[in-house]
Amino acid sequence: MKEPRHVGADAGLSKQRVVAEAVRLADSEGVDGLSMRRLAGVLGAGAMSLYHYVASKDELLDAMIDIVFEEIELPPLEVDWQSAMRREAISTQKVLARHPWAISLMESRTSPGPANLRHREAVTACLRRAGFSPLTATHANWLLNSYVYGYALQASSLPFDTADQLADMTEDVYLPQLPPDEFPYLNESATALLAAGYDPTEEFVFGLDVVLAALEPLRAST
Repeated sequence: MKEPRHVGADAGLSKQRVVAEAVRLADSEGVDGLSMRRLAGVLGAGAMSLYHYVASKDELLDAMIDIVFEEIELPPLEVDWQSAMRREAISTQKVLARHPWAISLMESRTSPGPANLRHREAVTACLRRAGFSPLTATHANWLLNSYVYGYALQASSLPFDTADQLADMTEDVYLPQLPPDEFPYLNESATALLAAGYDPTEEFVFGLDVVLAALEPLRAST
């Protein structure tokens, strides 16, 4: 079956609409299956008409990642550096939870868009104003990104979404596999977490605060 032939303007297309629809597709289906033909079909346009707005799939991915960076809160200027980077990191984690396909692409773009560059400039400026040298600011930024992206990747693959779901799985699935005579410490941990009403969503902030505290001596020593 031939694809419908539409001129971009007649189909109501724009670069903004093309990129926004690509993000929606990636959010629902993942980025691996995203193609210009698939995107054109969703937009009701001919595949070739999309190249009027994005010259290649790489350019499309650059624009999609720029939308993701646009959603991330920049480190605010009116607070100390740890509070500023804490807010930026928490915002990044929330954005990546909405767009898990983006995790592996955040650092891969060689033609970053304006929002991407604004974000990187703001983060670097926050760290430099706090007293980090250019080298230690790079170390700090690299470590924070590794933590945030690593956490986001791990969270996206967990078999539960809420503390209640984890509690049910621990009681019904995990504990029966952990007889105390064979796995005493794992059984003890699972039992204690159940009793405490453990919420795994708190792990991100716990680890983030440890990382930020560990970076403070680097700032003081520069």
